[in-house]
Amino acid sequence: MDLLVDNNTRIWYDKSLLSEDPARCFDVEFWQNKNAVIGSASGRGTTWFVQTASVPAALRHYRRGGLFGKLVRDSYAFTGWGNTRSAQEFQLLTYLREKGISVPRPIAARAIRGGLTYQADLLVEKIDGAKDLVDILMEAPLDASHYHRIGVMVRKLHDAGVCHTDLNIHNILLDTQGTCWLIDFDKCGKKKGEGWKASNLSRLLRSFRKELNKRHIQWQETDWDALSIGYQEQAVR
Repeated sequence: MDLLVDNNTRIWYDKSLLSEDPARCFDVEFWQNKNAVIGSASGRGTTWFVQTASVPAALRHYRRGGLFGKLVRDSYAFTGWGNTRSAQEFQLLTYLREKGISVPRPIAARAIRGGLTYQADLLVEKIDGAKDLVDILMEAPLDASHYHRIGVMVRKLHDAGVCHTDLNIHNILLDTQGTCWLIDFDKCGKKKGEGWKASNLSRLLRSFRKELNKRHIQWQETDWDALSIGYQEQAVR
């Protein structure tokens, strides 16, 4: 990981993935001028998909949610550069990849300090050809082998001591090769102990049930059994 320091700005980046100017890669207009914007997605904010010289990437500006987010959209209390959301997510993705967990490669992260607050951005690899479980299950059911692999992936995450605080089926992707991916690690991190792991799994189960009722995904309770078997079997390896 390389670091670019410029007065009130810090940029962490992987120069093996980013040949573009790190100081400009968070500017949407920079990519638009290169005709390198390949798509976008709307959520709490707009995520821009861009084509870098090496890989397709997703560019995200950190924004607050909830009622407080309506008052303070994208500013966070500054308590140190290493504590910024962008730096922490960049470092966490690096750690998870070292543990053999399929997460996007972090390309660059930026934090800009303004007095007691900061704003942040993140550029990560876009998993080409991947869809989230909601989109997939709205079209067709998955067989037990897919759920087994998802269970293995979640167990690897937990064995690495990391809690995904928003573990839901929007944040689990499957690519065209059948590989399972986890995305969106904002506000996630390492946790000690064991009790949180069961709660994290319960959160995922609630997500399946919620989307079954909301979007009528092609999922049934017995599919959870295959996921649980994968989770348990990974524990004895």
